Amino acid sequence: MSDLQEEGKNAINSPMAPALVDIQPEDTLLEENEERRMIDPTSKEDPKFKELVKVLIDWINEVLVEERIIVKQLEEDLYDGQVLQKLLEKLAHCKLHVAEVTQSEIGQKQKLQTVLDAVQELLRPHGWPLQWNVDSIHGKSLVAILHLLVSLAAHFRAPIRLPEHVSVQVVVVRKREGLLHSSHITEELTTTTEMMVGRFERDAFDTLFDHAPDKLNLVKKSLITFVNTHLNKLNLEVTDLETQFADGVYLVLLMGLLEDYFVPLHNFYLTPESFDQKVHNVAFAFELMLDGGLAKPKARPEDVVNLDLKSTLRVLYNLFTKYKNVE
Repeated sequence: MSDLQEEGKNAINSPMAPALVDIQPEDTLLEENEERRMIDPTSKEDPKFKELVKVLIDWINEVLVEERIIVKQLEEDLYDGQVLQKLLEKLAHCKLHVAEVTQSEIGQKQKLQTVLDAVQELLRPHGWPLQWNVDSIHGKSLVAILHLLVSLAAHFRAPIRLPEHVSVQVVVVRKREGLLHSSHITEELTTTTEMMVGRFERDAFDTLFDHAPDKLNLVKKSLITFVNTHLNKLNLEVTDLETQFADGVYLVLLMGLLEDYFVPLHNFYLTPESFDQKVHNVAFAFELMLDGGLAKPKARPEDVVNLDLKSTLRVLYNLFTKYKNVE
């Protein structure tokens, strides 16, 4: 046992390794051609990595608050499939037919397989790469668990903002011909928000954000002037496009002003408090836009509520191009 552990440490802490890796005994007890992956400790100290882990833990705990489940450590709390089962059932509004509590490794893996099969059915039609399996999740691979959670958060359009471009250095240990061999790879956990949620094709606003911030400011000023021309009639004024449209109230009122009708107050929340109420307002405003002959907005209501400026500008610019001559 001690020889195997020493062999594993020597393989991983080779001169090529940038830092020492904390090796557990189970990480060195590999079958022939079996592979084990561990995040390099230096990557775990990266602020963006820490933020990603925290955002995902907070999201899980918020989704499962009624279940009285509190996740503190992803590897230890998610590996057996119990929390993942509850999370998927909440997100997908479904019921998985699995044993509620399983103590044995075989039982845990069977349960985990059922959960991951359900995840695969949801994600595969949308082209998500499945970068995890039963063995990696049950083996407490943090990389695999993070890939799974990021994919779920993106697929279900979670009301969270994942840090973009998070990568980690991963030490890969594989046993070949009785010897342990290690290598280092860079694993990308998140890309851009738009890529992660399967965004639409790039448009003029992508170009403005990436290459012409000066012109972007001109567009913002023009849109502020446009919306205030109409909202001023209700003694309302916008100074910040990103935040003041995020609850959907101004969008609904603006549509009424542009189309010259009164929007009944029971159709939307005038003082929304929850995320869902804000999403309802923005989605309702989108319906009014469709009724007014506008194309379906490229943005999602959740994007606007999440203070995604690019999404908000897309929505307002569509209004501007149709109603710019309306007094």
